Amino acid sequence: MIYVIVGEDVANSLEKRQQARGAHVARLQKLQDNGQLILAGPFPNVDATDPGLAGFSGSLIVAEFASLEAAQVWANSDPYLLTGVYAKVSIKPFKKVFPA
Repeated sequence: MIYVIVGEDVANSLEKRQQARGAHVARLQKLQDNGQLILAGPFPNVDATDPGLAGFSGSLIVAEFASLEAAQVWANSDPYLLTGVYAKVSIKPFKKVFPA
């Protein structure tokens, strides 16, 4: 099943993000290598692909997991959550309709 994981950043998270980014991206790479990752990326705080010092407000991860519990276990061990980048993480099952 596909799950949507949304991480919401704490205020002024850019420095923490930069410090934990390598470990965070490595975990996403494993999902991609396993064929589970559909898409992932951050939400810029401003209308730009590179927000510079404005930073980010959170992240979106769309991936396949065996169950909601498996998605929760994966999300709960994300370096962004463990290092205080994320203030909150929500996970929801997702039914893909488009693109077909």
